[in-house]
Parts: sequence; structure tokens; C-alpha cells
Amino acid sequence: MPRFTVIVPVFKVRGFLRECLDSVLEQSYRDLEVIAVDDCSPDGSGEILDAYAARDPRVRVLHLPQNVGLGRARNAGIPYASGDFLLFLDSDDTLTPGALRALADRLDETDDPDVLVFDYARTYWWGGTRRNALAHLLTEAGDGTFTVAERPGVLELLMVVWNKAYRREFVETHGFRFPPGYYEDTPWTFPVLFSAERVATLDRICVAYRQRRQGNILSTTSRKHFDVHDQYERVFTFLDSRPELARWRPYVRHKMSEHCLDILAKPGRVPGTDKAEFFRRTAGLFRKYRPAPEVPVAPEFRVLEGGWAAYRFRQRASGGRAALGAGAERVRAAGAARAGRGLSFVHERLPLDPGLALYSAFSHRGVLGDPAAVYQAARDLAPHIRGVWVVRPERVAALPPGVEHVTPGSPEYLRLAARATYFVNNVNWPGALTKRPGSVHIHTHQGTPLKYMAADLLRKPGARHGIDVPRMLRRADRWDHSLVANRHSELVWSRAYPCDFASARTGSPRNDVLVNAKPDSGAAIRERLGIPAGHTVVLYAPTPRDYRRGGYVERFDLARFAEDLGRSLGEGHTLAVRLHPSLADGPARGFGLAELHRRGVVLDVTDEPHVEEVMLASDVLVTDYSALMFDYANLDRPIVVHADDWDVFTASRGAYFDVTADAPGHVSRSYRELAWLFASGQWRDTESARLRAAFRERYCEFDDGLAAERVVRTLMLREPAAVAGARAPALVSS
Repeated sequence: MPRFTVIVPVFKVRGFLRECLDSVLEQSYRDLEVIAVDDCSPDGSGEILDAYAARDPRVRVLHLPQNVGLGRARNAGIPYASGDFLLFLDSDDTLTPGALRALADRLDETDDPDVLVFDYARTYWWGGTRRNALAHLLTEAGDGTFTVAERPGVLELLMVVWNKAYRREFVETHGFRFPPGYYEDTPWTFPVLFSAERVATLDRICVAYRQRRQGNILSTTSRKHFDVHDQYERVFTFLDSRPELARWRPYVRHKMSEHCLDILAKPGRVPGTDKAEFFRRTAGLFRKYRPAPEVPVAPEFRVLEGGWAAYRFRQRASGGRAALGAGAERVRAAGAARAGRGLSFVHERLPLDPGLALYSAFSHRGVLGDPAAVYQAARDLAPHIRGVWVVRPERVAALPPGVEHVTPGSPEYLRLAARATYFVNNVNWPGALTKRPGSVHIHTHQGTPLKYMAADLLRKPGARHGIDVPRMLRRADRWDHSLVANRHSELVWSRAYPCDFASARTGSPRNDVLVNAKPDSGAAIRERLGIPAGHTVVLYAPTPRDYRRGGYVERFDLARFAEDLGRSLGEGHTLAVRLHPSLADGPARGFGLAELHRRGVVLDVTDEPHVEEVMLASDVLVTDYSALMFDYANLDRPIVVHADDWDVFTASRGAYFDVTADAPGHVSRSYRELAWLFASGQWRDTESARLRAAFRERYCEFDDGLAAERVVRTLMLREPAAVAGARAPALVSS
């Protein structure tokens, strides 16, 4: 008996069917069967199914004699299922890699609940990916099992059949089946969840929900949308048959009203000539299932009591107000911009304040990176220079105590930006900021460059998508000093930013803590992160890919890597994963990282604000092409470069040198090689140390632990450059 039965109804999906089936059959977890139901598809999909069944005994094909629709095609497959759990996968959607393994682990963890609800991501025909906006409800439901009465928030998730796994005995006991119609998921999902005595959740994207440009039946204009009323009638009939579930009638009425009004409001759904009838049907159900006269009507549904004319008036009025609001917002924005320019103009007539420095990092995210190191040094060495940070409003709460700040665009920001003498940033300042004569703009960058940047991107059209290079260079024209940690960076920045600035051989200020690190420097962060004493910490830091929209590409199975590290390093190890900041707020974590972190398989350190602390807490870095390797080399700890797609990466983005030939440690070209490097111990052998020493000599040339002090003394206090042997700072014209 297999663990999973995956039922796939098939109709007119020839172009997507192979991808769907491959996503199931190529899962690392192989204890499954597929029941593919050919719903009398006229496009040759049945032949594709037969070919799969001929070469994989896990596939069984049912050919229906006539087309019965999505729900009843699923019904046809249920009696043939022998798996412990049922999964329903639409034939134009796919399972994500590792999904079944994650589902199996979660089912074991929760002792086989009746229903397991998991996450999904919408994948668009133009290449975009967007995670379910309500994914947080999956974690808020807790680690154990529950009923929907105990965790009603789970009912707010998309009420579809394919984001859940169902215990087959539970389905058979209750006799759940799909009715015919467009909205067949509704009378399945509500009864199933109301009846389940044990529900669990999995915070992991297991299904890629394809958003087709055309062909989605729920996006077509048709009277078939009237089916939604019949389906909710079925839900109420079910509730009538189960008196113990009567408490859910008001909730279902609410969801019915919300669902129907949403369909009515969306353009291109209900035909225009039928909208009034659709509204009246909805209002009729709303009145029919009102629980009691004394129950107040939710404000958003009062329109259902006012009639079609009132609804149309409200729609026109709200649309007009929305348009007026948008116009008013544009006027206000334009007025604010003019007022800001006027305020800046007034303050720019006043002299610069030699005791004022403005700081920003990572587009106003907080006291971070190289600017933070310069700020701390200035507080010690130049206390007469007032340091003020520009920070987004939503980031203010995370600021350390005592940090003076302003928010972007505020009157106080405009006043200070017009008067400040010193500007320190690792990202370009906004275009509206005027570079006044006598002001000093210090650009720290964000590490040593490996991949193409700025003007060099003009030769890589795909990589510069969404980047306005000429505007970037106009903003870089304001730089006075460009900080570098090595001569490689000096040459690259002079080419990538053909502007009139001086290159300052100061080293990277944020790396001072790495250069000056002691053996126990990472102990505090290890303790805060819950890493057991004595563990070998492997830090994995992948970089985004320009050849994939959204940037996220999973190079290997993190759970498998953690398991292999356990065999190589023993139980005393921790695999820490840090995604690139550009991936932190996207769907990347949902493809497995969040769930593995919850289970303690890996440690997700993406949200740690100070990457220097994360590096200090680790013993070895595994990365692909992240600039983190240049900083990490200062620790003189092992580095492994996983370059399994180097040719594709360089073709799409471009690189300033071949990191596979000039690497800071051993290079793996496949996962098998990566695992072998740790299993054999070569990740920290003498050859690894030799490669690392050569890399440090070239790319950590000016990092001597005094970079932040050097910036303050030479660029802000204008003291003579302090001699530090071969690492003496110098200003070199670009």
C-alpha cells in the first residue's frame, strides 16, 4: 500500500501534462501511485497518459467514455486509490521538488491527521511567481493538530481541493464526493474541514498553481458562474444533515456572500446582461440563510438588502471616489514634491553644517553594513560630528537605542540633506538629492564585485532588466570617494562607474570585526541562535540568478545536504542558510526552507540583520557566487564554492574573473562532488588552506581591521593617511 495516491483529472492539457506528471514521478519520495483520469480529452492527452503508464508501473490510467467534468473525473479515480493519503493535482499544475518528502515527514510528525493543509504559489505565464498571501495562517495554526473550531483562521485559506492531503479512510468513512459544476471544490472543502477531527498544516509551497493566460474556466465570461449558488446550497444541505455543525451556518453565509460578490465585481466573469440576475440570486440566498432577525448584517453585505439598483449606484460611486482619490493623491504627491524642492532650495541657501553627517544603508533599512561601521567609528573619533540615519518608517522600531534618525522625504530629512557635509551610503542616494559644493559623499559599496555591475550590465540585457543604468551613473556622479578593499575592486569600479571620484584604499569597514575576530568572537551569536556548543556550523549562502525571473533557483535539496553533513561531520553540526536579501521577502522560503527551519533540520539566518555576526558564528562557508566569500576570507576559515551552473551564470550575468579557477577553496561542480568534499574531509585540507591564502592575499589586500577608523580620519577629519605597512590607505583618482 503506497503512502500517497495522486489523482490527476485530465482534459485538454496536452501542453502541460508531461510537466505535471514528471513533477510527481520524479519526486525524491517514491512511495506513491498516480491515478490519471482521461476525461475523454480530445487533444491526445490520453495517449500521453498511456505512454507514462507503459514505462512506470506506479501510473494507472482510466479512460472515461464521455466527458464528465473536473469533479466527477476525480470521483472516478477515488475507488481505485490504495494510498494512505489522497492528493488531487490539476493536470496543468505541478508539485514542487521535495514536496512529497515534506508531506510525508509532516504526516509522520502529526500522527496521520484527517487533513493536512499545505501552501502553494501562483506561477504566471510570463514567468513570475507569487506566494499565497495568507501563508502566515499555516504557521499561526501551530505545530500540532486541531479542529477548525479551534483554529477557524485556516478557513480563510483558499478553499480548493488541491492544497490539502486527505486520509483515505476518513474520506471513505464520510463518503465525500465531488458534485458536477464549475465550483465543485466548495461543497467538498467545507464539509471535509468541518468534519475533520484532526487537521494539521505545513508551511511549505508544495504546489505550483499555474495561472494561464487563457483557458482557465473560472476566468471566462459565462452563465456557468451561476453554478456557485448551487454549490453553496449543497454546503447548507450538508450542514442541515449534521445538526452538530449548525454553528457554521453564519460563517458559510458570510463566505457565500463574499465569494459571489467577488465574482460579480470581477470584469469578464458574469455576462453584463446577466449581472442583475446573478445579484438577485445571491441576495436571495443571503436572505434565505439568514440565521436570525436579531443577528446584525455585516456592513460589507448590506448592499445585498438594498437591491440591484442600490448595488449599481454603490459600485459607480465607489469607482468614482477611487478615481477621484487617485487623482487627488497624484495632486498631493506633486504638491509635496514641489514643497520639498522649495524647502530644500531655502535650506541650500544656508551654509553647510561641518558637524553633520547623514547615513543610510541598503535603501534605508537601518544601521547596517559598512555605513554602520563608519558611524560607530565616527562616534568614537569625531564626536563633534552629529550622525543621523535615514530609515524607512517600518524599520524605525528595530533601530538600536539612542540612534538619531529621520524618515525619507520628511521635512526634517529635507532640511538635513540640504545642510549635511558628509553623506555615507552603500546604495545611491535618491535622485532628488542635490550635491552641494563642499559636501563629501562617501560610497562604501556592498563588498567586492564578482558579477557585472552598473555600466558593464549594458552588455547583458537580461541582467539589467529593471535597472536604469544611465540614472544610476548620474547618481554616482555625486560620489567623492569610493571605498575599496583591493585593487581588483578599484579597477572594476572605475570601469563600471565611469564617474569623477577618488578611489580610497581603506578596506571594507564592515570587515573590521572579521579581521579582528578572536576564537570566541562568535560565541554570543551562537548562543542567541540556539546553536549547541561544539557544533561545526556550515553556512550556506546562495546568490540569485538573473536567468530566472524572481532570482530564486534551488541548487540542491537542503534536507539531503543536512543529512549528508550528519554522516560526514557527525551529529555535532548545524547547517545555517542565509538567502540573499533580494530573496528574503519572496516565495523562496516557502519552497522548503521555512519548514526545515521549523523542524530543526536547518537554521534559517536570513533575517539576521548583521551578516558579519552570522559569519563569525560559522566554521565554513558554502556559497556559489556570493560576494560574501570575499568578506569571509578575512576569517581564514574554509570556503567551498559550489559552481554547478557557472557557464549559465556567466552567460546571463557576466563575471569579472573565473572564480572556479581563482577560488578561495575547493570547487564542486555537482551535488555529488559537494557532498564528497565534506565526506572526505577535503573541505579543510592543506590544499584548501593554500587556495584560501592566495585568495586573501589578492582580495583582502587593504582589510587590516582599521578600515572604519581610516575612513573617519582621512575622509572626514582630513588627517594625513596613517601608514599601515603594505596596507596604507591611499586616494587614487578614478
